[in-house]
Amino acid sequence: MNSSLLRHEPRPVPLLRRRQNGVALIEVLIAMLIFAFGVLGLVGLQATMTQAQTSGKIRADASNLASELFALIQTDHLSNLSQYSDASCASYNRCADWKTKVEATLPAAEVTLTTNAGAGTVQITVSWKQGQESRNNYSSSMTWQQ
Repeated sequence: MNSSLLRHEPRPVPLLRRRQNGVALIEVLIAMLIFAFGVLGLVGLQATMTQAQTSGKIRADASNLASELFALIQTDHLSNLSQYSDASCASYNRCADWKTKVEATLPAAEVTLTTNAGAGTVQITVSWKQGQESRNNYSSSMTWQQ
């Protein structure tokens, strides 16, 4: 056998091919970077959606609590309407229990009750503070219908 046939000499690598070494690695790194930004965007969106959902639930709770107080007032006697004011709510069990429920349900809750027994009107303002937000308010009023 010819010894020159057994000997393998390395072929010279073309210049263009030497410049492309590592391009696939750079492409993978760029793809991972784009994917990471996408995941961070989704995490931020999820956090915003959770906060909006919690805020909506608290607003709905405030509305339901105000409606609950109106139902308590309407099932009570008209002569007790003045008991549902800020001044006498703590001493009237129905109103005090409702106010305790509001404070347990809403974060940092404050309740303002204004009644006018002569006109048969009740004004409710429920406010709360969620996290770093400013105070939120829900106001409603009713007129006693006989």
